[in-house]
Amino acid sequence: MPHVIVKMHSGRSEQMKTALAETLTKAVMDTLGSGEESVSVAIEDIQPKDWTEQVYKPDIIAKPRSIYKKPGYDPR
Repeated sequence: MPHVIVKMHSGRSEQMKTALAETLTKAVMDTLGSGEESVSVAIEDIQPKDWTEQVYKPDIIAKPRSIYKKPGYDPR
């Protein structure tokens, strides 16, 4: 039952979010062998000014073992 959460800067269109969710669903199905009915995708819009406090520090810095693709930036 994979559940993917995407946090990103706000401002993307609903069409872009839908396309991203479809692409991620397909990637999960192809990679993990999951059926479409068991995959869910959530998208959380984050204001750019809030990124460091709401995402970078708690989700990236504080959880290094869960990061499988590290970002190439350091907003601090």
